[in-house]
Amino acid sequence: MKTPTLKPTEIKRAWHLIDLDGQILGRASTKIASLLMGKGKLLSGGGLDSGDYVVAINSDKIKVTGKKLTDKSYYSHSGFPGGLKELSLSQLMEKDSRRVIEKAVKGMLPKNKHQQPRLRRLKLFASNEHPYSAELGLKKAESK
Repeated sequence: MKTPTLKPTEIKRAWHLIDLDGQILGRASTKIASLLMGKGKLLSGGGLDSGDYVVAINSDKIKVTGKKLTDKSYYSHSGFPGGLKELSLSQLMEKDSRRVIEKAVKGMLPKNKHQQPRLRRLKLFASNEHPYSAELGLKKAESK
């Protein structure tokens, strides 16, 4: 018996529309990361990246549980002494809500050479409008 393997030319990537309106940040991020990795496909795994495209809309309307809006912090450092910057989740949501979802999904993806191509297949939008309606066809939004 032989195990079937995919060639890069045989990979078929589907498009998924996810409406983030009223969804919990962590649960939506795990679903997005799973679609980007291609976990639901029959021939996933191995050294090939067989994940799909994900269009996520309404990132402004995502919810979090507990006191994460005030207690969760994001850090960045410029590399210079005293260059540590800290933003709370509520500050980052006001600044750009798409970055919150991008950081959550990036943390859930494996840290290997496929991480950046997978993140490039994630299309985030703060509102309902997006330019990918032709790729999505007539699919309805997957919300739950």
